[in-house]
Amino acid sequence: MELTTSIRSLKGVGAKTEQLFQKAGIFTVGDLLLRFPKSYTKFPEPVEINNAQVGTGEKQAVILRVENPVLVKSTRMMQIAVINGRHSGVKMEFLWFRMPYMKSVLKNGETFILYGIVQDKSGLPSMEQPVVYTPKQYEAIANSLQPVYGLTAGLTNNLYKKVLSQILCQPDLLEEYLPESVRQTGELWSYADAVMQIHFPDSMDALAKARRRLVYDEFFIFLLAVCQQKEQVQKIDNLYPMQIKDALLPLFEKLPYQLTNAQMRVIDEIQQDMYGHTVMQRLIQGDVGSGKTIVAFFAMYLAAANGYQSALMAPTEVLAKQHYETFVQYSALFGIQIHVILLTGSMGARQKRHAYDRMQLYADAMIIGTHALIQERAVYDNLALVVTDEQHRFGVRQREIFALKGQSPHILVMSATPIPRTLAIILYGDLDISVIDEVPAKRLPIKNCVVDRSFRPKAYEFIRQEVAAGHQAYVICPFVEASETLDGENVIDYSEQLKQALPKEISVGILHGRMQADLKNKVMEAFAANEIQVLVSTTVVEVGVDVPNATVIMIEDAQRFGLAQLHQLRGRVGRGTAQSYCILMDTSNAKGTRKRLEVLKQTNDGFKIASEDLKLRGPGDFFGIRQSGDMEFQLADIYQDAGVLQQVSKQVQQILAMDHDLQLPEHEPLKQKMLQYTKNQMDRIPL
Repeated sequence: MELTTSIRSLKGVGAKTEQLFQKAGIFTVGDLLLRFPKSYTKFPEPVEINNAQVGTGEKQAVILRVENPVLVKSTRMMQIAVINGRHSGVKMEFLWFRMPYMKSVLKNGETFILYGIVQDKSGLPSMEQPVVYTPKQYEAIANSLQPVYGLTAGLTNNLYKKVLSQILCQPDLLEEYLPESVRQTGELWSYADAVMQIHFPDSMDALAKARRRLVYDEFFIFLLAVCQQKEQVQKIDNLYPMQIKDALLPLFEKLPYQLTNAQMRVIDEIQQDMYGHTVMQRLIQGDVGSGKTIVAFFAMYLAAANGYQSALMAPTEVLAKQHYETFVQYSALFGIQIHVILLTGSMGARQKRHAYDRMQLYADAMIIGTHALIQERAVYDNLALVVTDEQHRFGVRQREIFALKGQSPHILVMSATPIPRTLAIILYGDLDISVIDEVPAKRLPIKNCVVDRSFRPKAYEFIRQEVAAGHQAYVICPFVEASETLDGENVIDYSEQLKQALPKEISVGILHGRMQADLKNKVMEAFAANEIQVLVSTTVVEVGVDVPNATVIMIEDAQRFGLAQLHQLRGRVGRGTAQSYCILMDTSNAKGTRKRLEVLKQTNDGFKIASEDLKLRGPGDFFGIRQSGDMEFQLADIYQDAGVLQQVSKQVQQILAMDHDLQLPEHEPLKQKMLQYTKNQMDRIPL
């Protein structure tokens, strides 16, 4: 068996199961082995019925001694299996929907451990759809950490673990590629042991060590690729001399508002670069709503005013179209005759041909699009500047390909991720760094509140009032659909819940990452046009269309997200002149969680928020949803793993100083791993 072996060769994987795995992006043994758990479950000690906690929202293990047979009730819709348990005078009801066979499972006189959430149902403690274990079965898992995988519908966690266990007993599948000297310096486990323990850890300590090794790997390969990129773009002569001086001054005078000092500082740095003797390689870091887009427009206009083309690549079609419309509006505002061209993957063949023709015809055009900009058919004429928006969503290799579309063009990268400068220098080692650290004065501060489940009816009423006033709202859920292993709100069920709670005239839409790109675009366009008033979405809206009319964002299960990500999500509102609001729904009932979320009420500074989050998160929190999930890492988080990142950076520099091209025999596995990483990046480019 090899990593490239089809999963169909594994026991228990037939044609139907194979299709389910493929839907989740798993085609080979390697895909299965290197899809790491999303989180872990630690099963609690079983308690008697009278000691169960009602309404906490947390799963509990309750002891049931079967003294009465299971009753199966039939309704028009389904059969419901019901049994009552009692201990020390306290009664509890257990129910299973569409599972009449529970009558033969729960035999009279036997004892079971039932695992689920205890709720109050008309004054009676109740547990719906609990998982049933015998005492022996529960004892076997009680002291272990059980992996939870992010899966697609129809693919259960138990099935994933069962299939995975067939290949974990073959550690020779995983070749060690880090040099022994690196492993010793970093005190790292072997690659095979780390992968084994990340799936089925013996203890929390083992899990932490396994994760550290794999985080080390992710940073190591990424930084090797960054350093390789840096070598290729070392100070190159500027082939696009800017003849027209002060081209931007007339535009500044026509602005209906004043740019911030930070925007002016960054624009000045860009001008110095583009008028300089070498090619610009610059990163602009700007918090949510800091005004990066108009800075990009001025940079592209500077190229156009000097007779050169420029191109801006956005991560989504919705964002690309928004930038296109914004640039057209800016051109009208400033009274300039520059051709703005849009090119996206979903455009029809005729539209694309028209865009290609205009790219050849207008040597000073501003071209805006998605990955379609780096397709083979996209040919530029005189491309002097390339801009990538939200760079962390594009790989190092993608940026290189984009740059190769011109002859050593200037490169401008924009990111809203608040990365401390010391880390940004490592992650974007080939770029100079500018920071826009002010927000335009006209923006009203967003009003924030942290609430629990009891506030939901008031939140729904508040959303209704805002919609009645002509505004719109986002509701963010952590999951797409209900999961057998993960507790939390999901987009599919929550949207139906909202439709019932809100007046019928309010249109409720849904958006999530599993939807086809064209459908996602239609939903976002409908929301932007106010055809949808309330959008229930996953974090896919974190980088989405700018909807100034949206004034409310409610984030369910807010405790599941890192504060930096919550800050990014909060930035979806507060973009217009109306007062905006952020409602953080904390469903954990944990004091520490509430304290962490309260940080968002105290500051709008993304850098400070990220720093505070590190101080407040506990050692086990890194197994949940990560802050920097949009970087190219499966496990690593640039905030909490900052120390590892800095250590890896030194190791990479030492290896390249000794063996620049990785030609030594002991570096051959490392070289092959990096080449595979680069290929994987290429494979992800939708050409």
